Amino acid sequence: MATVEVTFTPLPAHVRTARLVAAAVARRSGVDEALLNEVRLAVGEACSRAVEAHQRHCPAEPVRIEMTDQGERFVVVVSDHAPGASGAPAGANGNGTGPRGQVEVAHEEDGGVIPAGFGLAVISGLADDVHVSSTSAGVSVRMSWPSAITA
Repeated sequence: MATVEVTFTPLPAHVRTARLVAAAVARRSGVDEALLNEVRLAVGEACSRAVEAHQRHCPAEPVRIEMTDQGERFVVVVSDHAPGASGAPAGANGNGTGPRGQVEVAHEEDGGVIPAGFGLAVISGLADDVHVSSTSAGVSVRMSWPSAITA
């Protein structure tokens, strides 16, 4: 079980690098070539969400990605450290979604509420298994795909 950990400054420019690293590690872990674009896009969505949360609430803290080859599964966990502001409102259930399965984040500059669950919905459509966990320390998005290589 090999694990690759990456931390990066919460800047949008680093999301592209995170996507490329995730695709390279996925390929090395045996994820089918046909799924690599899905890995790239899902990791990009999760990292963009984390970067936005960090820029708003803790810009000095790095975003963390952990990529693990678990034999039959390739698992990616993107974690932020924006306590209480990472997309899970008070009273959200353990998977980071609100009562109707949608997370909402208010954006002051547009005067409205943008459904943050939209990005999570995109991720859910790209990864086989997605779990979002929200705590007072931040939000983690766990995604996984099948891995073809067995050692």
